[in-house]
Amino acid sequence: MFSFIISIALSDTIKQKPFNKKKLFIWLGSILTLLVVAFGVFLLNRERLLQYAVSKVIQKVEAKYPAKLHIGSAKFVDLNTVMVQHIQFLPIDQPKLLQIDSVEATVSFRSLFLGRMVFKQFNVSNGIIDAVKEGKVDNFSFLLKKKGAQQASADTVKQSNYGVLLNRLIETVFENVPDGVNFQRLGVSLKNDSLFIGVKIPSLTVEDGVILSKMVISTDSVTNTMNVKGLVDPDEYLLSAKMYGDKPGGIEVPYIERKWGATMRFDTLSLSITGKKFKNGQLTVTGESSGHSLVLNHPKIADEDVFVKDGALKYVITLGDHYYSLDTLSEVRINKAVFYPQLTYETRPNRKIGIKIDSPNIPANDLFESMPPGLFDTFQGMKATGSFKYHMDFYVDMAKVDSLTFNSDLDAQNLTITQFGVQDLRKLNQEFVHTVYENGKELRSFPVGPSYPKFTPYAQISPYLKNSILTAEDPKFMTHKGFHEGAFRHSLITNIKEGSFVRGGSTVSMQLVKNVFLTRKKTITRKVEEALIVWLIENLKISNKQRMYEVYLNVIEWGPGVYGVKEAAQFYFQKLPSQLTLEESMFLASIVPKPKQYRSYFDAYGNLRSYPRYFFKLISGNMLKKGLISYNDYNSVSTHVDLKGRAADFIIKIKPDTTMIMDTLQLAPIDLLD
Repeated sequence: MFSFIISIALSDTIKQKPFNKKKLFIWLGSILTLLVVAFGVFLLNRERLLQYAVSKVIQKVEAKYPAKLHIGSAKFVDLNTVMVQHIQFLPIDQPKLLQIDSVEATVSFRSLFLGRMVFKQFNVSNGIIDAVKEGKVDNFSFLLKKKGAQQASADTVKQSNYGVLLNRLIETVFENVPDGVNFQRLGVSLKNDSLFIGVKIPSLTVEDGVILSKMVISTDSVTNTMNVKGLVDPDEYLLSAKMYGDKPGGIEVPYIERKWGATMRFDTLSLSITGKKFKNGQLTVTGESSGHSLVLNHPKIADEDVFVKDGALKYVITLGDHYYSLDTLSEVRINKAVFYPQLTYETRPNRKIGIKIDSPNIPANDLFESMPPGLFDTFQGMKATGSFKYHMDFYVDMAKVDSLTFNSDLDAQNLTITQFGVQDLRKLNQEFVHTVYENGKELRSFPVGPSYPKFTPYAQISPYLKNSILTAEDPKFMTHKGFHEGAFRHSLITNIKEGSFVRGGSTVSMQLVKNVFLTRKKTITRKVEEALIVWLIENLKISNKQRMYEVYLNVIEWGPGVYGVKEAAQFYFQKLPSQLTLEESMFLASIVPKPKQYRSYFDAYGNLRSYPRYFFKLISGNMLKKGLISYNDYNSVSTHVDLKGRAADFIIKIKPDTTMIMDTLQLAPIDLLD
């Protein structure tokens, strides 16, 4: 209104010719008089305008949501400060969602003239928010839904497009951030079926975008007291917060133990949203997170606490209709090591999973020093010159599992190990003491070398046995560098189809490392540690193939309490390893993947069942093709094995089972892949 009067006055004045200063002053005086009068009118009527604005707010809220908004009183306490008391937000037929005793706020004059009430700065005392969703009780979900024509699509959005839902939530939060806040004694709780979160905030301030707070967060099992410092910029969709406890390791992450069986605690955690973009039903959110002194424990990850001194994630996340991705600009840093992950996950029309990981050149010492204790203990204290670079690519369409793609490549430049760590990988080249573990517990120890009477040198082992095991387990052992990507790919395909781990993809090199350097606990990181040890041994030629295979044959398990080839030959056939026949060798090769189950290979009459007979035919045929046995050997292969050692005493006499059909792929990890 005022700008309209001023524009009329100025336009009329400019039209006067010649320019008349007296008339200009008269016009300016008139305008000033009008402003004074208007301001006086406002002062006389501001209470009425305030009540009008309050009623408009109530009408707008109640028209938008199935709820009642009660405001006990609203009045000016000075020129532009309003005191609003006894505020309640009551969803219809549901428990009370919000109650605030008092809000003292600085109100925008312009908003009052427009029939709105916009707070620029406000102080809140004694506020309680109780969100409940249990069975038919639900007093907050309606805040995330839209009414009218879009209601029909809300259910679809809820089920499929979390990008739309999250975008709506982010915009709702940022659009309602005031310029300044001072909360005193605020409580927030969420009860969602079995989930409970309670937050007590003794104080929270936002001043010029700076957030300061101290809060106590309680769940069913964990209570944390933390300090919060942060920044917020609603115009740029920017939010960052740093959370830290009053003591080291003082913040424990709730619910992950109940949900995933894990525990996590940290000294400091920083989270941020640095921007968002919503287009064509897809939401892209960028941000960063970092943690200091992070301790994680989960039996599937490692068998002890994992400690990460510093970790960070720069993320670019996209959510759409049945689509989720961690985009290429994302970055993961673990201490000094940096990786660039890319993840995609589609749920319709078919489930599709894609994973790519790349790294820049990482100095070898930075990589070894970055490996968290508890995850990669073998490399603690290892020193080296040179650098590493890594690339991994995985993709599977669950409707076309056979087309699964996988490749992994670790490249090194000028790599030389100058100091070994906890494990000296060179021990393979000399006599050492081998310790056998079972279920994570030490079972027995014995030397691997000439001083041990049961040690068998490579030359004193039957060629039939050496060739049978390599044919079944790892045909390219003598030529590959520790890995067989084709076998690992087929292993992934089989396991995905079966929905469980039924087939391995380990080479002889990997099985050797697992037995000699690692415990037998099956954890995710143990496989990574195993692969890196194998890579170093093979690519740096720390040990030659013949010695590796010799150690392998002298340490692997061949049955209950049976370790090494000499014990195996005695246990099953009362022979020396050099005396084993082709059939006996193929039998021993067949049980390597599951040595304790050898008894299931025989029927009640001591005859081999269908699987081992099939295995004998398959292995002998491939040995013939490779020139490892003669035609006479192949044609004379028997389907009978006569157990003469102690193993025969363990055969359980049962009725013949002609229905037992076993897939050789389940027992031979490498199979016969070329």
